[in-house]
Amino acid sequence: MANFSKVSVASDARVELHDLLSLTGAEVSVNHLPAGAGVPFVHAHKQNEEIYGILEGKGKVVIDGETVELAAGDWVRIAPAAMRQFSAAADTAMGFICIQVKEHSLEGYTKDDAVVGV
Repeated sequence: MANFSKVSVASDARVELHDLLSLTGAEVSVNHLPAGAGVPFVHAHKQNEEIYGILEGKGKVVIDGETVELAAGDWVRIAPAAMRQFSAAADTAMGFICIQVKEHSLEGYTKDDAVVGV
C-alpha cells in the first residue's frame, strides 16, 4: 500500500474527501455555490472546529447572527458551538474549502512534527 492518496476533484457542488483519500484525522470538503445560492441549513458541531478557505468568488457567512463578508483569499476559523451558514454573493459564485478537525487535538505541527530524511 502506498503512503499517499491522490484524487482529482471536479467542480461538483460539494465533494467530501474523507473516504476518497482515506483521511484519518480530518474531514476536508471542496464546495461550490452558484451566484445567489446558499448552504440550505444552519449548523454547528459537537466537537469539531472548521477552517474555511475562500478559493474563488465572494459571499458571506452568518456566524451566531453576525454577518462576515468573504472574498477569495479569506480564511475563517469557526468554533464548534457557533451556528453558521454560507451564501454566495447575488452576482458571483463562491468556491471554498472546508477543513474539519477536532478542537484542541493538534499536538505538533510543521517542523515540530517533521522527521528529516537521510
